[in-house]
Amino acid sequence: MRVLVTGAAGFIGSHIVDSLVEAGCDVVGVDCLLPAAHTGAPDYLNPAAEFHRADLRDSASLRPILAGIEGVSHQAAMVGLGRSFDDVTDYVTHNDLATGVLLKALAAREFKGRFVLGGSMVVYGEGAYECVEHGMVRPQPRTALKLDAGEFDPPCPRCGRNLVPLPIAETTPTDPRNVYAATKLHQEHLASIFGRETDAPVTLLRYHNVYGSRMPQNSPYAGVASIFRSRLEEGRSPEVFEDGRQLRDFVHVSDVARANLLALTAGFEDPGPFNIATGHPKSINDMATALAEANGAPANSPVITGRYRLGDVRHVFASTERAERLLGFRAKVGFSEGMRAFTQARLRESRPGDHRRCSSVP
Repeated sequence: MRVLVTGAAGFIGSHIVDSLVEAGCDVVGVDCLLPAAHTGAPDYLNPAAEFHRADLRDSASLRPILAGIEGVSHQAAMVGLGRSFDDVTDYVTHNDLATGVLLKALAAREFKGRFVLGGSMVVYGEGAYECVEHGMVRPQPRTALKLDAGEFDPPCPRCGRNLVPLPIAETTPTDPRNVYAATKLHQEHLASIFGRETDAPVTLLRYHNVYGSRMPQNSPYAGVASIFRSRLEEGRSPEVFEDGRQLRDFVHVSDVARANLLALTAGFEDPGPFNIATGHPKSINDMATALAEANGAPANSPVITGRYRLGDVRHVFASTERAERLLGFRAKVGFSEGMRAFTQARLRESRPGDHRRCSSVP
């Protein structure tokens, strides 16, 4: 099978390329290699794959790349929370416009292969919560007033009681709470409509917090695991926002690559979405502590700062039942094993302070 991987030079995309090559696929990679993200083509690009430097928003350069393509793993996106609303047009053009151009070009070629979208759990907004009196509820967005007072957990919107966080299922209504999340949800909508109108099978994957080798470093838009590791290597303590108790599901990039391989070769019609996660939530402070211990730097234990980002959510972690049952996916890399390996993993150099990249999602 000849497979196109977009964002092929990025963190997740490059691992998907490796996985597909190992599985015997004929792989074509495309990435815009923005100077803000890459100093050039990274030396980890798999030599067995065909690589093109191209911007997905440019339909003219995209058309010849699609010749003979039988499957697509779409990972290209601008990632991160964003610094301010001024970032909105960058996110919309790199994530939504680029996806639209790609889908239009595939439709023009009457593409009938499987299209796999690398989506994100950010589309959920807050995770799932239960109130002891009112059952399952959807909390309101957290306010600066509450966060400034150190009230990080969202209360029940009906009675104000504390809520119990629960694993979030794919059937939960989406509620994007920042610009990046809104564009990731729109990607899902575009891909789903493409599938319905062209009869091409589409599979939507929602990654939870991905970590592993080739993550960008020294960037405020890098994943939190990369930011913490970079601080430890500089002899500084990881700085943990809020009280450090916010829960996430940290999934290794090798498991995410395997999920894409399963999705591309799936013999079923269910488009998803599927949570790609471990099913074992950990707090942000758990992760920072594990990295400090694995790095041999117990003196640089995490510092709880109490600071926050208004667009962040409190708890979001996954139910993996649907992905296990229908996709046959179950994460193999455990938390402790993965964090130990991550302390020695190679990170990708990036230009500090500049987030404008169109490689692959977090």
